[in-house]
Amino acid sequence: MKLLARVLRLQLPGRLAASGRLGAGQEPSGPAGRYWASVRAVRTSPKKPGHPTLVAMVSMIMRPDDANVAGNVHGGTILKMIEEAGAIISTRHCNSQNGERCVAALARVERTDFLSPMCIGEVAHVSAEITYTSKHSVEVQVNVMSENILTGAKKLTNKATLWYVPLSLKNVDKVLEVPPVVYTRQEQEEEGRKRYEAQKLERMETKWRNGDIVQPVLNPEPNTVSYSQSSLIHLVGPSDCTLHGFVHGGVTMKLMDEVAGIVAARHCKTNIVTASVDAINFHDKIRKGCVITISGRMTFTSNKSMEIEVLVDADPVVDNSQKRYRAASAFFTYVSLSQEGKPLPVPQLVPETEDEKKRFEEGKGRYLQMKAKRQGQVEPQP
Repeated sequence: MKLLARVLRLQLPGRLAASGRLGAGQEPSGPAGRYWASVRAVRTSPKKPGHPTLVAMVSMIMRPDDANVAGNVHGGTILKMIEEAGAIISTRHCNSQNGERCVAALARVERTDFLSPMCIGEVAHVSAEITYTSKHSVEVQVNVMSENILTGAKKLTNKATLWYVPLSLKNVDKVLEVPPVVYTRQEQEEEGRKRYEAQKLERMETKWRNGDIVQPVLNPEPNTVSYSQSSLIHLVGPSDCTLHGFVHGGVTMKLMDEVAGIVAARHCKTNIVTASVDAINFHDKIRKGCVITISGRMTFTSNKSMEIEVLVDADPVVDNSQKRYRAASAFFTYVSLSQEGKPLPVPQLVPETEDEKKRFEEGKGRYLQMKAKRQGQVEPQP
């Protein structure tokens, strides 16, 4: 045990320094001591022809404060680990050549499905790999495995795709060029370019579509949008930020998942878990000292799932020259579970206003589109 403790003390500072949370020579404290192993960002041989060689891995044991009352790990906790691994590998890659130093900032997270629940006491293994680079962005593929350290059983819990942009350390408003990766097959680069163009277009459309603000309503009726809508107000402090004074993308995602979970729990009044997260778009950076308002509202319900829209607005209270702005937005999907962990029917949402009815129909369209996509994936190929 003494030897293990000594090894962990040696590993943790390097892991946290790599993620931007500690400077050289600083010792981790508080929650940082929960990490089961170090982060390793290493150069390996490509696993497939044309794949980049940078791989990062994070391992962490799940504690009670990472989970809900039923022992299921919060989706926000997993999203935060995913973002940390992605930030490490993309920042390392963007600084792999001589030139102006930079830090990789999260711009977007593609749809992420929670394939299997993770529980207290299990170890989460997060692996990240760069799969495509454009002139100013990096695509990172992330897989999350859970391990039962008593039996050794492992299972895949999450697969995610993240996009990062390199910001200059001298001027964080300046986006730098990304070192290219080399592919042995042209098809891989062409497929990556298509994914890049698709996410770029959707990110711009989402930025202008989510312009409204969630307003409170007095004495709402049960099962209505107003009944379950919730907001969380958070003052951005140093512990939320990188060394350069901007909020970690993982911190924002964790807060978003927390608000979405409150909305879902208020609506169905049962144990709820994150089933999936639609694309999370980060429209603008959030600086240290801002007050952020994370608002969530129910948009659609199927028989056994709930879609919740989450909006993040930042108010730079210490800077009178800048007005309140939309910083991030996403749709979360939750399911209701029984005490035995079986899916339960959810109360059907009752939209009241024209805007609520419109959002309900839009949510229904997303639900049917994803349902058709899943069915197409499981159908046997001729």
